[in-house]
Amino acid sequence: MRAGIALGANLGDRLGSLTTAREMIFALPDVLAPQLSSSVYETEPVECEPEAEKFLNAAIEVGYDGEPLALLHALREIESRLGRPAEHEANRSRRIDLDLLYHGGRVRDDRELQLPHPRLHLRGFVLLPLAEIRPSLVVPGQTRTVGELSEELASTASVVRAARQW
Repeated sequence: MRAGIALGANLGDRLGSLTTAREMIFALPDVLAPQLSSSVYETEPVECEPEAEKFLNAAIEVGYDGEPLALLHALREIESRLGRPAEHEANRSRRIDLDLLYHGGRVRDDRELQLPHPRLHLRGFVLLPLAEIRPSLVVPGQTRTVGELSEELASTASVVRAARQW
């Protein structure tokens, strides 16, 4: 089953954090090829504290044979290893942020995990990178493709491609 993951960072070595996180995700035991990566985009902070630095964001998609909750826990462990505290205040600057966007067509809405990610369709910093690697994807609960959704937000989102290769 295919799983989409958003990566973001706005503290410290932002590109280094994204690159290391991607390598760690690709090395997880249940992660399978093909492994897709978007370009890296620089974005304005959304709903962060005043004076927050710009983010670097990207999206990846991998094959994943395990349960989505196990993948979420693995992502949280990677965040921890890269310096993000377990109890991180929402919408604050961070060294790394990893969000599970979808896992196949699964739908889940509980305290631990929401699939697909509830704000995926509203965030240019998620949609533009994701549309680069999966433009024809329609996530559960949506009627339009990721590419179509990203085009709608393109004129209002402050999302600029920073690097094609990383």
